[in-house]
This record gives sequence, structure tokens and C-alpha cells, in this order.
Amino acid sequence: MRFYFKIIIFICALGSGVDASAQSDSSVAGLIKQGVELNNQKKYPEAAESYKAALALEPDNVQANYQMAFTLFSAGKNKEALPFIEKASKGNNPKFTAAAYSLMGSIYQSVNQLPNAVNAYKNAIKADGSNQRIYYNLGIAYFKGKLYGEAEQTFATAIELDSSDAGSTRMYALSAFHQNKRAEATFGFCRFLMLEPNTPRSAEVYGNLQNILQGGVLKPEPGYREPRDMSSADPGNKVLTKALAGVANRKYATSADLLAAQLKSIFNAVGNIPVEKYAFWQSLATYFGQLTASNNLPTFARYISQSAKPESAKWLKDNPDKLSALKNWVAVTKPAFKVL
Repeated sequence: MRFYFKIIIFICALGSGVDASAQSDSSVAGLIKQGVELNNQKKYPEAAESYKAALALEPDNVQANYQMAFTLFSAGKNKEALPFIEKASKGNNPKFTAAAYSLMGSIYQSVNQLPNAVNAYKNAIKADGSNQRIYYNLGIAYFKGKLYGEAEQTFATAIELDSSDAGSTRMYALSAFHQNKRAEATFGFCRFLMLEPNTPRSAEVYGNLQNILQGGVLKPEPGYREPRDMSSADPGNKVLTKALAGVANRKYATSADLLAAQLKSIFNAVGNIPVEKYAFWQSLATYFGQLTASNNLPTFARYISQSAKPESAKWLKDNPDKLSALKNWVAVTKPAFKVL
């Protein structure tokens, strides 16, 4: 399984390009500008020399320290970057401070110092709570540390800030799946496949979805301790099991027809789950309930299975009117996510 943290790049307002006069500009601003251009060209040693010269003039310059840290991090010199990003985080501009702490989190995460990464991302959120990428990165740190409950909530917040972010949606579903919250994971996987139906990640997610629909569960990983109120006690699992039992003994012409029937049964069954405790899940449930009522579910089943089922891809090609109807519904109907 691959997942990536997202680097927040803070480019100071120094213009673009380096002309002859800029190259001879020995001011702090000029040296930083030269360094940014060299970094963009992946000339990391040369960029570091420019920032070193700038810092010789102003050791506490937050922009020079940030850019030096970013260049060292880009060059794979992660530990060497830490003293510079520490200084960069002392600035007074909230968005710059957030970017500095986020980069600090990415550096700590790259050397597997996950508690330090979590603290850095939390400081970034304190500085700028509107930056969706910081929540995504924090969620990745939690997930890598097997803190799946915290990861789930963090990715949910990331999705609330950007409902079209497929990466956060995938990780939200995986976080639920790793807690054996199979119904919740089903909704997350379906939403991801709606956003990203035909990529290598789609095939992996479709496999996870099929695992759930066929009654599978993930075995607990070494080092993960399941909270007492999760797993088999989760009410969604009971709802899911009952919903799937209702279609298990019926015959279907195609695997896509079976998938549509399974999803319809699940989507129609979730209304009995308490809203108070599962607000974000209920946002997904409401959304997919609307999809079921729109009569687009048979098309949706083929749309999300096209990465794994050639017959589904062919069906979509042969039925452009139905595919267009689904896409129009998706474009008009937006999920209203709510996080407690």
C-alpha cells in the first residue's frame, strides 16, 4: 500500500527567473531569489549555497531558513533540514508559519519520527486551520502510527474542507477498514471510486470493496490495539451483514448487477444508525441514498468497477446516455459533509 504526504511549498514573493542583475544581487532578498530558482532547477547544492550566504547576513531570516530546509529536504538531507525549519517556524505570518510547521512534519515523517510529525502538523493547524493539505498529512502520520481512529477523524475533516480530494477519501476509508468498521469503509470506498474510477489505486480500492462485500475483514496488524467500542460492536457491521444477507441467495445476470443490488441494499439500510455518533458517515449515507433514488445506481456499479471489470468498461462505452446521466447527477448533487 502506498500513500504520500503532500508538501506545502511556500514561495516568497520575490518574482520569477534570475537575470544577470539578480545573480549579482548580494542582498538577502536577492540571494533567496537565486536559491529558489536554483532549487526549481533541482540544483540543490547551489541553492543551499545561496541560502547559506543569505543566512550569513541574517541568521534568523525565516524565509531563508524555510527555503534552506526545503532544499535540504528535497535533496534527501532530512535531518540536516531540521534546525533550519525550527527557525522558520518562528515567523509572525500565520500562513507562513503553517507552511513551516507542515514542512517540519513532513521532515519528521520522512525519518519515521511520527510523534514529532504529529505535533508539528498540529502546530500547523493552530496557525492555519483552513489548509486541507495539513489535515491530510496529519492523517497520514496517524495512519502510519496505526492510530486509525485519529486518522479517520482527521481525514474526515480534510474531506469536509475539500470534498473532491480522492486521496483523503481513500485514506478515510482505509482508516475505517483497519478498524473493521466495514460499513463505513464501504461508503468511503464507493465515494473514492466515484471520484477516481480508473487508476491503479482504483483497482486496489475495488478489491478492498469486494473483500467487504464477500464477508472479509482485515486481520489486526502487529502493534495495533483495537479500541473496545469498535470492531464487532460497531453497529454498522450488523447493518451491513443483514443488508448483504438479503441479496445473497438471488441470481443476477452479471457481476455488476450483483454489485448494484448489494450497494442498494446497504445504502437503504443505513438509516437505523444513530446520527449523533456518526455524523460524517451519515453525510455519506444521505448522499448515496440520493444516488439510489436517482435510478443511477446500476450505472454507478459499472462506473466504479471499470478498473477491474472489462465488461463494465465496455457497458459504459455502449451506453453513453446512461453514463452521461450519472455524470450529470454527480455534477449537480454535492455531498454536504459534516464532522462532529
